[in-house]
Amino acid sequence: MTKSFQIYVLGDTGFGTIRLLTKIRDRAFNHHAIVGISQSRTLKDGRKVSSIKKKGQQVYLTGLNLPVYLSWVWLRRDGKRIKRFVISTKRMKGSTITRWGKRRWQIEGFFKTIKYQFGMAHFGQKSLLGVYRWLILSLVSYLLAYWIYLHLGASEDLDWYSCSEQALILLFPHIFILFLLKQLELLLPWLNEQDFEFCFLRCKI
Repeated sequence: MTKSFQIYVLGDTGFGTIRLLTKIRDRAFNHHAIVGISQSRTLKDGRKVSSIKKKGQQVYLTGLNLPVYLSWVWLRRDGKRIKRFVISTKRMKGSTITRWGKRRWQIEGFFKTIKYQFGMAHFGQKSLLGVYRWLILSLVSYLLAYWIYLHLGASEDLDWYSCSEQALILLFPHIFILFLLKQLELLLPWLNEQDFEFCFLRCKI
């Protein structure tokens, strides 16, 4: 693949180190990097990255001998717009660097979703059959959450945490109730010390 295709490494700020960028551009690899970078990083002329006003501008980072091309991405977090800087080791238009930078954030969002909403953070399978079973369970969980998202009325902002929680409540209420009882059981000693008493009654309608 490396002989037939040009390889681009997409990464967050952890991939923006001098050592890694140099290694990616090494003749043995000859790849290109499009990675995030902190706004506090300095250039060889003493300016900070945040002072650059033109997308796609060629700059030299402090400690890095090869030129990079700077752009930025606007992201929405908690209802606010935040600015994230992106560099490319290949000469590109600012709009192209921005587009690839956004893809990197989409990839990161995908990994966070499958890890924390669909069980991949607890992945510990050691056999091939176990891996297949876990992937199928994760896929089923994803489909159920997405169907609930469509059922409740698809909106522009797809919140996977909310969808997975609603899927649990609407499709598996008994599991949700057992989860709540388990949490309450852990709190009972403290609640008893506060003079609280609980009595559960099951009503048939």
